[in-house]
Amino acid sequence: QVQLVESGGGLVQAGGSLRLSCAASGLPPSRSYAMGWFRQAPGKERDFVAAIGWSGGNTHYADSVKGRFTISRDNAKNTVYLQMNSLKPEDTAVYYCAASLVGTPTNWEDEYDYWGQGTQVTVSS
Repeated sequence: QVQLVESGGGLVQAGGSLRLSCAASGLPPSRSYAMGWFRQAPGKERDFVAAIGWSGGNTHYADSVKGRFTISRDNAKNTVYLQMNSLKPEDTAVYYCAASLVGTPTNWEDEYDYWGQGTQVTVSS
């Protein structure tokens, strides 16, 4: 059974930082999977934030977070991270991590096979 468990969310003031983690278990060991972060603000659709390939050398970011967020992964720990700096109130959302067995990092939700339950990030002004 595949499980993705996010952690690290919370309340932070604008300009502050948070580091989200997503621990994966049960993923097929023989597959090279990509990981992504998405977010959903109240009353809005879920949006792509960042994605990373298996090796960690291939990353993609939404324009809204480029230069502020960094995605990384530690395959030995089956964990992906999202370092969020210079946070803005508009970054407030539930953040979800997802795993794609396709292996190529993508911003397409439909390419992701497994999802976590999400962690709340709230940025106060």
